[in-house]
Amino acid sequence: QVQLVESGGGLAQPGGSLRLSCAVSGRLFTGKTVGWYRQAPGKERELVARIFSGGLTMYADSVKGRFTMSRDNGKNTVYLQMNSLKPEDTAVYYCNLVDPRWSLQWGKGTLVTVSS
Repeated sequence: QVQLVESGGGLAQPGGSLRLSCAVSGRLFTGKTVGWYRQAPGKERELVARIFSGGLTMYADSVKGRFTMSRDNGKNTVYLQMNSLKPEDTAVYYCNLVDPRWSLQWGKGTLVTVSS
């Protein structure tokens, strides 16, 4: 059974940093666009970053300049480096394939809480 496993979340102070990881069982990220999503309490899940197979990245305006997404195809893992964190970044973060034709079952996500 294919699994997405997110990790690295936790409590950070405003202005702080966290690095999230997402690993998939098997080479299901290879050659595909992978995204980081987040869902804040009471809100819908939103796509905040994506990385194309060649390494090009795109970001939502709300995180541009603060978040950096990367991938390691050899480890079947994607990362999200989050800097200059804000309270509004508080959410559960997930990863998944962006193309809905290839979407995987969602993992449990990793909770990021930004608070002083």
